[in-house]
Amino acid sequence: QVQLVESGGGLVQAGGSLRLSCAASGRTLSTYAMGWFRQAPGKEREFVATINRSGTRTYYADSVKGRFTISRDNAKNTVYLQMNSLKPEDTAVYYCAAGDHHINIATMGGDYWGQGTQVTVSS
Repeated sequence: QVQLVESGGGLVQAGGSLRLSCAASGRTLSTYAMGWFRQAPGKEREFVATINRSGTRTYYADSVKGRFTISRDNAKNTVYLQMNSLKPEDTAVYYCAAGDHHINIATMGGDYWGQGTQVTVSS
């Protein structure tokens, strides 16, 4: 079983950038495909991005394509989400997730989840 801890959230102005990190412990990160999701107040949790075990394949929601980049450093057991050109509608709690395949994570969610980190984008 893997434990996931997100960090890097905060308050940023529209147009700004943030980088989220998800640190894994308990099992080697390279065992898992990884993903990021977000949940805004009053809304369902939604898929943001996924990455395969080796980091060679990524998949993004249309709403973040071209602005967000998911990456991973298996040596550091960490996954990242670089968020640029942030918009107020990106405001949400962001969660990382681990699973068996990056497409499965995108369509069905992860098997393991972190506790989330708040991102707030002011207009």
